[in-house]
Amino acid sequence: MKANIFNGSLLAKSVLGLISLFMLIPIIIVMRSWFEPMADIWTHLTEFVLPQVIKNSLLILLLVTVLAGSLGTYLAWLTSMYRFTGQKFFVWAMMLPFAIPAYVLAFVSVGLLDYSGFIQTSFRELGLSWKIPNIRSVWGAGIILSLVFYPYVYLLARQAFLSQGRRALEAGQMLGLSRNQSFFKVALPQAMPWIVGGLLLTWMETLADFGAVSVFNLDTFTTAIYKSWFGFFSLTTAAQLAALLIITVFIIILLERYWQKRRSYLPSAGSRQREQLTGLRNIWAMLFCSFIFIFAFGLPITQLLIWVIKNYHIDLDARYYTFVKNTILIAGATATVISIMALLMAWLLRQYPSRSNQLLVSLANLGYAVPGTVLAVGVFIPIAWLDNWLIAHHISGAQVLSGSVIVMLCALTTRFMTVGFQPIDRQLNRLTPSQEQAAQLLTTNRWQRWRKVYLPVISPGVFTALIMVFVEVTKEMPITLMTRRQGWDTLAVRVFEMTSEGMYERAALPSLTIVLVGLVPVILLITQSDKH
Repeated sequence: MKANIFNGSLLAKSVLGLISLFMLIPIIIVMRSWFEPMADIWTHLTEFVLPQVIKNSLLILLLVTVLAGSLGTYLAWLTSMYRFTGQKFFVWAMMLPFAIPAYVLAFVSVGLLDYSGFIQTSFRELGLSWKIPNIRSVWGAGIILSLVFYPYVYLLARQAFLSQGRRALEAGQMLGLSRNQSFFKVALPQAMPWIVGGLLLTWMETLADFGAVSVFNLDTFTTAIYKSWFGFFSLTTAAQLAALLIITVFIIILLERYWQKRRSYLPSAGSRQREQLTGLRNIWAMLFCSFIFIFAFGLPITQLLIWVIKNYHIDLDARYYTFVKNTILIAGATATVISIMALLMAWLLRQYPSRSNQLLVSLANLGYAVPGTVLAVGVFIPIAWLDNWLIAHHISGAQVLSGSVIVMLCALTTRFMTVGFQPIDRQLNRLTPSQEQAAQLLTTNRWQRWRKVYLPVISPGVFTALIMVFVEVTKEMPITLMTRRQGWDTLAVRVFEMTSEGMYERAALPSLTIVLVGLVPVILLITQSDKH
């Protein structure tokens, strides 16, 4: 019996080790690139590229920190602590910007606010000389990314404020503080671990963004990686830039883990009774939430609909259905592969729990923290090497793997593994030891136990994993753009091509499709959020 347990544990460790190695290979390859110096190219980069890249990246991060942090925190405080006109609607409506990819909001804002856009053109036709600052700038990118990513802060901050209940206000009143003083001196410090955790997530998403900064024609790490590969035709240089980005992201991950541990010090839940706002305070709360909702979700959706109605007879053709088909194929394949691997990992970890197995699972889930441009480079390099090896040994006459969907599938699987693993693992943890014991008493046939006991419990988690991964792959731009074979375009690639040429109206149909698909996980989040 002990031998069987030992063999099973060894097999589980081997399988988990292989999966984690598969997920880590792109990161290892990228970091290894530092041993292949490219002096000429790096001289050019350090003189002309890196200073602007670092400056833009830091300024955008600063803007996102200030805007997304203050916006998410204030909205969370309003909707969790007060009742006002439309409050029940805004509780979930503030999460809807999650459904809009940053690159979609970016090109819609350019189409509206640029010199040739609808708003400035209307001003000139009316004889008005009002001039809007150039949206294609660092501040424009900072505002757009803040509107897309503030829900990270909103969700975590709201959770913190709901846990406090009215305790923070009551404690402040006992100390003789005003309502505003209670917020800044009592409630805000207690919620800070949650808020910082949300901000760190926005940092990772901001550093990983490729589509929005491309629309604004700004040089950041992600665009520099893309240009090094497809401009300088130097995978090594792209990998070395990607290594710098990985180091930055991993520092952010360590900070996020630190603040996540500090969240345990939040006081236990108090009363959730909200104060009713009246008069000007009620009007202010309603107008502020309405303003954010309109600019972050309502206006871009309306503009997309207008463009689609105007151009659907041109865009709704055979090519569009090909984009949809390719998107469904790669998203469905990735979701299936990830769900199978995630279910295997979660089950092995449950059957053979140990620190080493937990570490292997954590390593296998690191990909989500790595930007898509980095993974595209890290996956393409070893597959291209394998292709060249096959050609050198006369096994293959041409590069077969590099030009296939395999590169894209591997990169997407690495990127979104944790998206599929988390819901399956959480659902599997609902399977109690007594249920497992009952299943063993029911039958000795393992397949029957799985079919009658385990699958009914796990299936909701698997279904959620399939949906979440499918949606994430549908929205993913840099991986599909950088690893697709020639002519094999998806909806996200179509958006990139049209926006690169300034044809924003022609990008509306695929963008609206992506947004509608992206509403699915938002609806799931809404159903799981606070209903009070």
